[in-house]
Amino acid sequence: MQFLHGTKIDFLGKRKTFIYLSLILNVVGILAPMVLGLRYGIDFEGGTEIALKFSEKINTAEIRTVIDKQFEGAEIKSYGKENQFLVRVALNLTKDATGKIIQTLKDKYPNETITILKVDTIGPKVGKELRMKALLAVILAIIAIMLYIAFRFEFTYGVGAAIAIVHDVLVTLALVTLFSKLGILNLEVNQSMIAAFLTVVGFSVNDTVIIFDRIRENLERHKGMNMIKLMNMSINETLSRTINTVLTVVLVLLIITLFGGEVLQGFSFTMLVGIVTGTYSSIYIASAFVIWYLQNVRKIDVEGDHERDTKAELLKAAKA
Repeated sequence: MQFLHGTKIDFLGKRKTFIYLSLILNVVGILAPMVLGLRYGIDFEGGTEIALKFSEKINTAEIRTVIDKQFEGAEIKSYGKENQFLVRVALNLTKDATGKIIQTLKDKYPNETITILKVDTIGPKVGKELRMKALLAVILAIIAIMLYIAFRFEFTYGVGAAIAIVHDVLVTLALVTLFSKLGILNLEVNQSMIAAFLTVVGFSVNDTVIIFDRIRENLERHKGMNMIKLMNMSINETLSRTINTVLTVVLVLLIITLFGGEVLQGFSFTMLVGIVTGTYSSIYIASAFVIWYLQNVRKIDVEGDHERDTKAELLKAAKA
């Protein structure tokens, strides 16, 4: 028994509604970081991060109270086990200052054995350079994928895939910003989150390639069928595979987000939102763009059957 086998859903019949929805989400994705601001990790902002291990379980709120007396605005979050914590200070601390933090904690918890697991310090200038390199990495990844899709299929398909990826990144960025500012999740933009964004870029195009490949096959099998009907058929034929693939990944990421601890939340939440959004954009952004291009630029009747149309003619139109 196949899941969602033989569906006949008219995905592209409501494409305009979903395109308008996507435009709104993209605007939010652009404005949210500008208005609310992004919360950067020490990788991109600079500062000092100390990983500590206590011999017994300690309440995070108590540690925060102790540290705040010396460094107001310091961030404390769980790190792995219940007795391990990350202390983040937006300053480049000297060894003496780091030692002072440890001594303060020892004075508060005299019966505890406190071990320093690691100390990471990054200057603000280096952090700014890392931010620019991270942004460049995402942009280059999108361009590379667009060129590959254009070479593998046609130029129009490559542009559609690139637009879908940009859409996924903006929607994910919007939700990361909102969830962080509302305090729902402890999310910060760091190197692991950038790795998640790059993974989303690659995973997002996977569904798009599957759909485009089926469209190309159906152009040969069903010569003369109008493009909207043909694309809907192609999406429905690949729907079962798409949903099964996404569900297996989403379930794992959801568990990591809920139970994996604060350190992994940024990576897992970004992946979770990006993969779900990528599945949506493969249908309503990438495929819809190809339809829009054929209908408005090439002036092809995408809703009518064409007895003389062949795969070569339609692909030539999409390529132009």
